[in-house]
Amino acid sequence: MGLLYIVPTPVGNLEDMTMRAVRVLKEADLILAEDTRTSGVLLKHFNISNKLMSHHKFNEHGTSASIVERLKAGETIALISDAGTPGISDPGFFLVREAVNAGITVQCLPGATAFVPALVSSGLPCDRFCFEGFLPQKKGRATLLEALRDERRTMVFYESPYRVLKTLKQFAEYFGEDRRVSACREISKIHEESVRGTLAEAIAHFTETAPRGEFVIVVEGKSKLEDGRGKGNGKTTKDRE
Repeated sequence: MGLLYIVPTPVGNLEDMTMRAVRVLKEADLILAEDTRTSGVLLKHFNISNKLMSHHKFNEHGTSASIVERLKAGETIALISDAGTPGISDPGFFLVREAVNAGITVQCLPGATAFVPALVSSGLPCDRFCFEGFLPQKKGRATLLEALRDERRTMVFYESPYRVLKTLKQFAEYFGEDRRVSACREISKIHEESVRGTLAEAIAHFTETAPRGEFVIVVEGKSKLEDGRGKGNGKTTKDRE
């Protein structure tokens, strides 16, 4: 039997690539990439010239069976996404499940993922949290938000810059405009920024300043002492690196 490696890659700063990740990618018989053009730039930077094959959400159901067969034959295969850890709002789960079901060893390397630094730096409780990733754009969106209305754990979401303002307004509608939030963008990149405050303050900020870059939105859970309102105070702060 072969071995399937899940290899995190930097979400921005290339210095976040681990030495182990570079070694595994150099030694693998095959590298599966979400976008071979994007990954090609990364691999070239680290002088990695192994064979690269496309593996993404549009073809993973059709290609996973043949990949599993190659793993059964003894190959070592590494899976990467465009950025971060595969399987976290990125392709990867289906292949991992098929490999596990086939008795193949799967190892996930520790490494970069966007939501962890956003959560830890938010100033909100991170001992218990729920990760929701991208909200459904249409069907099921309202149902999910309603289900999260009374969630007491800190909530973590991914969002594109084109929907940030809409999403924040919906959070205010369901959770109350005084609920605290931290909206982080461009994690580990030159223009990294976190906007912290209440949902009302964050909405005001992004109404005046157009959102740019990919976002991680961290929202305070419902307090046992309040009904989702009245928790926010203080001015919105911005931290840049």
